[in-house]
Amino acid sequence: MVEAPRRDPVQSEPSVHPGVTIALAPPMRRWSLRAKSRQALETHLGLSLPRKIGETSGDICCLGPDEWLWRASDAVPRDMGAGLPISVVDVSERSVGLILDGQAARSVLNAGCPLDLERFAVGRTTRTVYEGVEIILHRESETRWTVDVWRSFAEFLWMSFQAAAVNR
Repeated sequence: MVEAPRRDPVQSEPSVHPGVTIALAPPMRRWSLRAKSRQALETHLGLSLPRKIGETSGDICCLGPDEWLWRASDAVPRDMGAGLPISVVDVSERSVGLILDGQAARSVLNAGCPLDLERFAVGRTTRTVYEGVEIILHRESETRWTVDVWRSFAEFLWMSFQAAAVNR
């Protein structure tokens, strides 16, 4: 069987607006990590996991009391933990990343996100919504944000960001 070439759901060229640039993030691997015992997952992966919801440690963010997201460009878990009371699932093809960078990035995000992003700390990550679309939002710096969105919603989210950047 011949695989169809994969196409990104949004344009590869950054979209530049006054105060904000919206761009497709470089490709990266993503794993959904679940375990009732954080320690069992840490032992299996050989990594330290963040302890608090919203906290990020290296490439791993804590999304819930028993849920983490590991995003990395080159790291790979040694195995998926078959037979252990943990779950390590490769979800790399499910999502794409969008980057909003610039002084107006927060304003663009606030146009469709209900969170108080002015108080959203650098380094924090959370699951939220933008215009009804579930996203994972990470604040990299004062002016740079990464948004993970399911591939099927990426084009809609891209267009929503464009509209917010133009109409802010």
